[in-house]
Amino acid sequence: MQGSRIHVLDESTINKIAAGEVIERPASVVKELIDNSIDANATDIRVEIKGSGTKSILVVDNGSGMSHQDASLAFTKHATSKISSIEDLDRVLTLGFRGEALASIASVCRVELTTRQENDISGTRVVVDSSGIKSISPAGSAVGTSIVVNDLFYSTPARKKYLKSLRTELANITDVVTRHAVAHPGISFTLVSDGKVIIRSPSSGELFDSIVHLYGADVARSLVPVEFRSEFVSISGYISKPELTRSGTDLQAFFINGRSIYSRVIANAVRLGYYTLLPKGRYPAAFLKLEIDPFHVDVNVHPTKREVRLSHEKEIESAITTAVEQALSTADLIPELRITKESTVQSRIHEPEARPPENDGSGTAPADPLFREGRQDYQEKYRQESLPQQPSVVREESQSYRYPMKDTEKRLMRSERLQVKHAPPVKKNEAFPDVKVLGQFADLYILTESEGKLVLVDQHAAHERIMYEQVLKMRDMGWQELITPVTLELSTKEMAIIEDYVPFLEQIGFSISEFGPGAYVVTTVPSIFGRLEEPGIVHDIISDLVSGGRIREDTEVYDRLCSTMACRAAIKAGAVCTPEQMQGLLRQLMLCENPYTCPHGRPTMVSFTKEELGKMFGRT
Repeated sequence: MQGSRIHVLDESTINKIAAGEVIERPASVVKELIDNSIDANATDIRVEIKGSGTKSILVVDNGSGMSHQDASLAFTKHATSKISSIEDLDRVLTLGFRGEALASIASVCRVELTTRQENDISGTRVVVDSSGIKSISPAGSAVGTSIVVNDLFYSTPARKKYLKSLRTELANITDVVTRHAVAHPGISFTLVSDGKVIIRSPSSGELFDSIVHLYGADVARSLVPVEFRSEFVSISGYISKPELTRSGTDLQAFFINGRSIYSRVIANAVRLGYYTLLPKGRYPAAFLKLEIDPFHVDVNVHPTKREVRLSHEKEIESAITTAVEQALSTADLIPELRITKESTVQSRIHEPEARPPENDGSGTAPADPLFREGRQDYQEKYRQESLPQQPSVVREESQSYRYPMKDTEKRLMRSERLQVKHAPPVKKNEAFPDVKVLGQFADLYILTESEGKLVLVDQHAAHERIMYEQVLKMRDMGWQELITPVTLELSTKEMAIIEDYVPFLEQIGFSISEFGPGAYVVTTVPSIFGRLEEPGIVHDIISDLVSGGRIREDTEVYDRLCSTMACRAAIKAGAVCTPEQMQGLLRQLMLCENPYTCPHGRPTMVSFTKEELGKMFGRT
């Protein structure tokens, strides 16, 4: 039997690292246990949960295991094998180091640990709860460690009220496992929820394979590799072409020395690298690994170790921006439209009662045939079949953000029809006496004159407010069938939570159903979208919903849906408007209950009096 590696830290070191770590939710438990498994050099980690982790969590690994002595000390606060003194904090190479995690978990749960080292004849079982260690005994065990956590928050029931819905908690756990699997592609991760396999990563050692498996082939197709080295950082990974964006950062994952971290600095540096290639409010996919000398990384600044402090932050930020710029400069940024006879959505909708939709030639990207076989076969098939081959690719011109007059007219007419059809008689808003349209500036702002004031109206924010108020009044806004159904490839996190929102989506006109592993198909949409020229709208709406957290009330979800739909259906910045269209937009805005802000709180207009303008020109 080997001697003890775990030891209790001295008081001085404890005072420097103590974080008072609190277990907030099931995902916190899963993260800490996976971190321990990785630090134990495991190559296979299995997570099984029941009730989204609120009933039980089991984590089994094939790591180095613990001796009897180490297992006996494992639940002692500030007992760790990973650092010995203050000096070790300057070069932390492990994910854990404080010796707080297991003690914190045991303080709110019932825990059973079973472990064995390779050369030990038998293993050790430790049973512990909030009152302390209940028993320590020999046990038969494979090499490695298994930990069962039961009855989360049994000793602190007040914390249960802060948990979100079961699907949201499952989504959080899925996100934790996904990020670990991306950070460590050489480790096989399995996540099982109530007997159903949610994640089974390939463990090929290749980051790209993990991304394909966990985020889907559609995301992977749009990625370009990033490789860059500077004095302070080595950067590797993948970023997306500008054609693939989201309304949030759900397709971004950053890692420093194998640790998943949250960093506004890195996220901002990535966005700066795209410069003008991204529309405002859109975020690219980015999976970046940063290798930095541990001496320059302080991981002891946050209780959950999600945030770090960097010694050469500006230099590292600049290196990331340069890395992104270089990757994009060598990539073919012309969007690709894949057309193949074998992989159309129509060929996959085979139910007898379904009416086969006719292809209108609109160029909607077909579904990926890989979903028929499941994600286990992605690795080989993706490389051989999924990447576009020249005969089946039609190239389009780069996306332009200058919207044609015809599109603007359709969007404005659609909102006017909704207003006439559904709005009760409303008095003209007193905030708008007679308004005179002067013109349009930068294809974004409408210049008007009203009662001696110069009023600038943000055309997108104004139309968004108009659409929002109209849609909000219409529980049943009507729906229309898509000629070509839209297939959605969802990430593992989105898959875990989407079923919570399907009833709300169906209530307002979406018909959405599961369509094979990792995919959903949308066959109808609310009539507000017209012919749905932008299929990405549907994915944005779903992404916005699943990132919004717990469903507290039906009205809250409905309000969020209306806000997102109004934003996507409104005319955009860059849309050229005729004087008649501008006048029509202002006329509709006059009828709004709150014409001053968009649904997200941004102002729709600003005004300048003659006196204020005079001061600007020195005419005081």
